[in-house]
Amino acid sequence: QVQLVESGGGLVQAGGSLRLSCAGSGGTLKIWTMGWHRQAPGKQRELVASISPGGTTNYIDSVKGRFTISRDNAKNTLYLQMDSLKPDDTAVYYCNVKIFFDDYWGQGTQVTVSS
Repeated sequence: QVQLVESGGGLVQAGGSLRLSCAGSGGTLKIWTMGWHRQAPGKQRELVASISPGGTTNYIDSVKGRFTISRDNAKNTLYLQMDSLKPDDTAVYYCNVKIFFDDYWGQGTQVTVSS
């Protein structure tokens, strides 16, 4: 059973940076596309960034140029480097991997950006 554990969230001022990590266990994740999602209060969960097994990345427009998704396959770990943070980035951030028909999620990590 795959398990994902996020870390690295916190409170930061606008313009600051945070680096989120997602450690996977229970299976190798390097052959699957992985992603970071976020959910702000009163809003639907949205996909922020994804990375393919080969390293191809995709981002939503609002974070392009500010966020960088990466993965360390040797460590079975996914990262999200977040720079130039804005108050609108405040949300709970979740990592995700879809393996065949099963979706696996971490417990989430809170990111709060103060103005």
